[in-house]
Amino acid sequence: QVQLVESGGGLVQPGGSLRLSCVASGSIFSLYNMGWYRQAPGKQRELVAIYTGGRPTTYADSVKGRFTISRDNAKNTLYLQMNSLKPEDTAAYYCRGWNSVQNYWGQGTQVTVSS
Repeated sequence: QVQLVESGGGLVQPGGSLRLSCVASGSIFSLYNMGWYRQAPGKQRELVAIYTGGRPTTYADSVKGRFTISRDNAKNTLYLQMNSLKPEDTAAYYCRGWNSVQNYWGQGTQVTVSS
């Protein structure tokens, strides 16, 4: 069993920055892919940035050049550095870890971008 716990969300003004963290515990060696998704009120959950098995990192077009995903395997932690935040980035952000047979989600952390 794997547990994913996100942190780092909060209220930030437009143009500001936040760094989200996702700490993984349990049998994380089995997780080959990890990433960040977000869901705004009334909208479907969408991909933000993901690592998939050695392939180049994938970013949503809306965050390219502003967000950076990184992974510290020694700390079992996934990060999302978010710069130049916009009001449309407001959403609950979720960490996901998965392979061909397992799929895990964190509980989410809220990011609100507002003046």
